[in-house]
This record gives sequence, C-alpha cells and structure tokens, in this order.
Amino acid sequence: MTLYRANPKDGVAWITGGSSGLGRALAKDLARQGYAIAVTALPSDPVDTLLVETAQMSGHVKSFPCDVTDEEGMARTAAAIENEMGPIVLAVFNAGNYIATPGEHLVVRDFHRSFAVNYFGIVNGLVPVVDYMRTRGRGHVVLVGSVTAYSGWPTTAAYGGTKAAINILAESLKYDFDKMNIRVQVINPGFVDTPLTEKNTLPMPSLMPVQRASRRMARGIRKGGFEVTFPYHISWPLKLLSLLPRPIGRLVISLTTSWKARPLFFDRKIPKETGRSPDQAT
Repeated sequence: MTLYRANPKDGVAWITGGSSGLGRALAKDLARQGYAIAVTALPSDPVDTLLVETAQMSGHVKSFPCDVTDEEGMARTAAAIENEMGPIVLAVFNAGNYIATPGEHLVVRDFHRSFAVNYFGIVNGLVPVVDYMRTRGRGHVVLVGSVTAYSGWPTTAAYGGTKAAINILAESLKYDFDKMNIRVQVINPGFVDTPLTEKNTLPMPSLMPVQRASRRMARGIRKGGFEVTFPYHISWPLKLLSLLPRPIGRLVISLTTSWKARPLFFDRKIPKETGRSPDQAT
C-alpha cells in the first residue's frame, strides 16, 4: 500500500506559527494549491493581513489562535478545526523560538522555554491530531526541524537540542505511523531570510529568501521523502560534517564561525531571545 500523502481535496491543512516568516509564506503557497488552511499563532500575533492576502486564492485561510505550549488549548484547537472546517489531513508543526545560549551565560529558563515551545509545542498538537488521523486511517504530519540538528554550534545548546529531539521524534514515530497510514516528514531548512535572522549573531551562509524556502518546503510536502532539507549545498556538507570524528567537526565549526576570536557574551551585545518561529532562526 502506498503511504498516504495529503491532498487539498481531502481536507484541511493546519499550520502552527503561521503569523510570520516561513509559516506565513507556506500558508500562502498551500492556499494557492487549493487547501483550506487553519493557521494557529499566539493571540497577540494577528493574521488579519494573511486572511486578506489569501482571500482571492483557490484555497482559504481561517485563524485559530492558541499558544502551542498550552496542552489543553491545543487539543481544543484541533477539535475546533475538525468541527468548523473539516478533517485535518495535513498538520505542519512550525511554531518555535530561538534563544541564544552562550556557554558563559547559561540561564535555566532559556532551556525550559526552548523545549516548551519547540518540542512540546509540537507534541501538544501532534497527540490530538494523530488520534483523528488514526481513526480515519490516513494523515500527513510535518515537523519543522533545522540543519542545526546535525551538529552542535555555538550559542545553540538549547535551540539545536530541540531540533535534534524533533528529528529523533520523527524517526521514532515513523515505524508505527507507517502502519497507521500516517506519513511523517521532518523538514530541516538552512538559514531563511526573515526579520528575526537580522538579530542572529552567527554567520548565515546561503541565506534563503523566505518565499524560495517556502516553495521548497511546499514541494517537499507534495512529493518529498521522510526528510526534506535545503539548500543542498549547505545541508549535505553539514550532514557529512556530523559523520566526522567529533574533534574534527568541532574544529571545522570553530574555524567556520571564527568563534575563538569572538569576545565573550559579557563583552558584546547579543539578543537573548529572538522570537517564536523556527524558520527565522535556523
């Protein structure tokens, strides 16, 4: 049996973190394909302009505000989408944040917040939506990771840890999801040009325009395999780097980022928290 892949004729696409960045751009791309789209973002992040911009497209967008860290709220949101719009056939868990974690200035709360949003923000939506998909005998789930999942990079101890956990989550679930005819994909983008990446202090080679990244993501959902990663000339070298002995990998990353020559946290200005969208700080 061919594993199910979402089709706009079958039902609704649910996107979290859809108020800005890659999530917002993806909502537009999927609306052009004819999807009915439920967009979830914080109540303080309105999507009114997104609704206007997609009004003339073949698909349509409806807002379902919720904080992804609210377990019960996400369950209610999934139920509301099912009741008001129809069956969720595609769930794209995109919401997340990036908080810099320099080794000389660690804050416990930064780790808790990173995992609460990036990892449990997925789990809180994944659990209820998979129940619906399992009952119907089909579904398609997309988890947004990052190329930072492949190796440890400076200041990404919290963020990279969440993205590595997301990749393991997807790999572990695939065994049983395949038997339930639920396709699971993990998307690991490189650096995407959004307002939040302007605050990133790390080098960002091959920074991609958000519209281009969204098109790659939409294409991956439409016909890609278990992992979708882009751009290839960044993601594949990073994959190979992760296979090298750890001392060599760390040396390459240190040289690439010129990290030894950089001042410590207390000697430089660095934004501690740079937002809520994983695509904007990969």
